[in-house]
Amino acid sequence: MQALERTHPGRPLAPGQVERRAFAYVRHGTATFIRNRDVATGRVIAPAYGPTRTADAFVAHIRQTVASDPAATRWHFVVDNRNTHQSAALVRYVAEVSGLTDDLGVKGTAGMLASQPRRAAFLRDPAHTIVFHSTPQHAAWRKQLALWLSILTRKLLRRGSFTSVADSQEQVLGFIAYDNRTMARPFTWTDQGKALCGELPKHPCPTVLVQGGGDRSTV
Repeated sequence: MQALERTHPGRPLAPGQVERRAFAYVRHGTATFIRNRDVATGRVIAPAYGPTRTADAFVAHIRQTVASDPAATRWHFVVDNRNTHQSAALVRYVAEVSGLTDDLGVKGTAGMLASQPRRAAFLRDPAHTIVFHSTPQHAAWRKQLALWLSILTRKLLRRGSFTSVADSQEQVLGFIAYDNRTMARPFTWTDQGKALCGELPKHPCPTVLVQGGGDRSTV
């Protein structure tokens, strides 16, 4: 996310006149947010903020998310196929939380850590305390978090003016807190995906995960 500061204040709405803003801006830098959205409540959980989006940053975010609800007995995460979502560090963390003591091998050489497909298979094992479900390729339009990000863009980022990266962090976190209190709700899917399933018979439509019992599901 870019921290852009408008060089002049915008002009508000007026009768017969749309809102206007200056085209010129000062770019103060960029920052990365890592977020989860609880599919059962619509709330954003434990948002993380930092300069980069590395595998270690993602693992730290998952740790923070899991720590937000100690009573949950199992977590389900729906993620895309980014490399950081199938890292060796993530496999080690899931093994630790799941109480597994088996030798995981060496990344790129042997064992469960040898290759990305092996790590992905390990992470989606339903017997683990933390289970990852990957979205199909080219299916970003089905990601609930992408829909939520469009809300953030329309309600804050598009009209925002940020004096620094720290200011952008404060405003985004403030919006998340406000959204969680006042507007958060589950998304209701209206598209049954029948046409897509018919066109792609080799790729069955994914199941939407919901919260049940002590399980937690996030996107």
